Formats: sequence, C-alpha cells, structure tokens
Amino acid sequence: MQRTRIKICGLTREEDVQAVVAAGADAVGFVFYPKSPRYVTPARAAELIALLPPFVTAVGLFVNATAEEVAATVATAPVGLLQFHGDETAAQCAAAAAAANRPFLRVFRVKGDTAGNELLEYETECRASSRLFAGVLLDTFVDAYGGAGKVFDWSLIPKDLAHRAVLSGGLSVHNATGAVASVRPYAVDVSSGVEAAKGIKDARLIAQFVAAVRAADDTATSA
Repeated sequence: MQRTRIKICGLTREEDVQAVVAAGADAVGFVFYPKSPRYVTPARAAELIALLPPFVTAVGLFVNATAEEVAATVATAPVGLLQFHGDETAAQCAAAAAAANRPFLRVFRVKGDTAGNELLEYETECRASSRLFAGVLLDTFVDAYGGAGKVFDWSLIPKDLAHRAVLSGGLSVHNATGAVASVRPYAVDVSSGVEAAKGIKDARLIAQFVAAVRAADDTATSA
C-alpha cells in the first residue's frame, strides 16, 4: 500500500503555507485564475513558493489560459507542476506544458452519468498527447471552473485508474478517511474543505485532514 499524497490548494497567505508544511502535506496549489476568490498573482505566488522546503511541490492551477500565459506565469512563479481545470483540449494542455517545460495534470469533471470507460479513454488520450502528462485529477462537474467543492460518486472510478489518479471534489476532514479507504487514489486534493473562508485556510483543519488521510493509509497497511 502506497502512502497517499496530499495537496492543499488555493493558498494565498504565508501562514497557510507554513501550516501545510508543518502538517506534512506533499504539495501546495496556487490558483492563477483571476475570477477565483483564491486567485494570486504570479508575483505573490513566487513569494509564497520561496517559503517551501525541498520536496514540497508547488502546483499552478490554470483555467483556459494560453500557452504564452502559462509560460509567462511559470517564468515568474516557478511551480513544479501544472494543473489544467478549464475546457482545454489535450493538445492545448500539451502545448502549454511544453511552453512552460513542466509536467501537467488535467481535470476530468465527473457527472452523474459518467462511465468508467470514459475516464480510462480520457487518460489514454492525455497520455498520448504529451510526455509531460503526469495524471488525471477527478473533480465534480458543476457550471464553474477551478474546483467544485462537491462530492461525486466515487464508485464510478475504475479500479484500473484509481491508484494513479488524483481525487478531488468536496473532500474534508469528515470524509477524507472514507474517500481514501474506498477509492485508494494516488493523491487527494483539497481546498474549501480546510478553509475558514475562501482563500483563508484553517491550520487546525489542515492538520486534521492530513491525519484523516493517514488514518486510511494506516488501516490499509495493517489489514
């Protein structure tokens, strides 16, 4: 049983970065989508990235940005991984990743009638598009971009995909253990579930979320 990786997304403050690092999360996310309440400028993200120790990955979230915009952002804010959350095609994601010379995740927003084979075909298409493709992030479909904050039906995820996917959408302290225990994803991604307000993280909730994920890992290891 692998250790589930944990990403805390939507950081905007120094104290939140410090809380994420102290809790033992693996990655932090910065939202470069101006319409989001969690948006940070590339310059601000660069200041926060400078606080990160080695082996904590900075991730940049983009929504329908051009390859040029992505490359310019990364030139200022040196994130290690890109996350595309809009209507980008596989080819557009590949072009932006190539322009920035960074690996990327691509979101699939899961609907109630999504079939497992659709998810597998989506991953195959992404993988064929670029050597920089790193994985699929599964979120809940809503009429918005950048994260839904709502749970989808985890049983729709094929077991062949789950172990290399990033699970997102409505995760919180209350359901993280169950989510990891039932899906066994490679990683989980949370934002609103550990917030005191939009863009303002709660250090206590961050620590509790990490502990909840680790509890699922420990149960699997001892089983």
